[in-house]
Amino acid sequence: MNLMWCDQDICEDSIRERVVGEGNSMEFDGPATGQVCYTWDGDSKTVTKPQTVLLLVKRGDSTLLKVAADVVMELTKTNDLTIYLAPDLCAKLKHYYGVDHDEKIQLFEPSPVPGFGGNHVELDDEFMGTPWDYTACNPNPDLVCTLGGDGLLMHASMMFQGNCPPILCVAGGSLGFLTRFSRDEMAEAILISLGLQKNLEPERETNPTEIRPSYKEQFKNSISKFSLGIGSRICISMRMRLDVRVINREGVVRARFNVLNEVSIDRGASPYLANLECFVDDIHLTTVQADGIIFATPTGSTAYSMAAGGSVVHPAVPGILITPVCPHVLSFRSMVFPDSVVLRCYVPDDARADASVAFDGRYRRTLHRGDSIQIQMSNYPVPTVNRVDHSADWLHSLKENFNFNARARQKPT
Repeated sequence: MNLMWCDQDICEDSIRERVVGEGNSMEFDGPATGQVCYTWDGDSKTVTKPQTVLLLVKRGDSTLLKVAADVVMELTKTNDLTIYLAPDLCAKLKHYYGVDHDEKIQLFEPSPVPGFGGNHVELDDEFMGTPWDYTACNPNPDLVCTLGGDGLLMHASMMFQGNCPPILCVAGGSLGFLTRFSRDEMAEAILISLGLQKNLEPERETNPTEIRPSYKEQFKNSISKFSLGIGSRICISMRMRLDVRVINREGVVRARFNVLNEVSIDRGASPYLANLECFVDDIHLTTVQADGIIFATPTGSTAYSMAAGGSVVHPAVPGILITPVCPHVLSFRSMVFPDSVVLRCYVPDDARADASVAFDGRYRRTLHRGDSIQIQMSNYPVPTVNRVDHSADWLHSLKENFNFNARARQKPT
């Protein structure tokens, strides 16, 4: 007996399933996912490659602007680092704090990725438009540091529609579900993430046969000293994105985006319910008659999808969530599909009105009768640096931001 992974077109050798023994018994080699980490080869002093960091700061916050100025001056004073800044941010740092750009502080212009964007996007859009000079666009930095809220991470995801560098999220917004680093830790976290400073957190002995929560002591709400990762290993969450395409009735792709949270189809300004026909791998799933429907990633499961009654999913789970928005039926509930499926929704010709689609809340466009949305797993994830590991960070955010399952403890009898 031979096991294979197959889709409608090709078959490949099985990755995690195997046949053992004479009785053709089938087993798993291991779990489908795990904690992803990275290390720098050799001692941190031997890292000679020029290190580049793109710094993104939430707009309209003078306090964060001062934090950014202090960090830029600290990082460029003694370290062989090149800091990339957006032109408007660089101008503000120079005007208010005297931080002038030189060989260590350079302007950053994002480069649009061919094939992404749409015919409804303005030509001068900062991410999806056409740059005047492709030669002026910078190569991807080694690390992106966001100083703001979760929305700034969405902003960074839109900036890198193709390969995305690791992103270190520093809290500076209101909620901060995905921002596990404080402002005081910002400079040190950048240096450790790039291998320019040793992490003082000692290695932990692990026993693969022992069943227990990993790094149990770090589940505490307060950590006495700054720590990043596990010893020399930096843990990252490989946050899945959705490759979303808008296709007209002639089969022409009119728009394409990689979204980190969700793509939402709704009725827009129409007074009528959205009418959609949805398919999973070309098998009819359901007819949607609702205010809308959300297709979310595990990262997006704690955003719009959760507000609409969807399940909360660990970011390492390889799945796609479907959550209806105010369906006009009692039996339509949120569903989770594996990341291998291809989903498709189209507006039928007998629909009362057109629909509307938004990609991570941006670039909204109309779906006319006959238009369809194709959704599948993107090959380009967004890696985010963990404070501890993907489970500890996620559970801490659930408890800290959403008061997950918070209740007065029952007294003993």
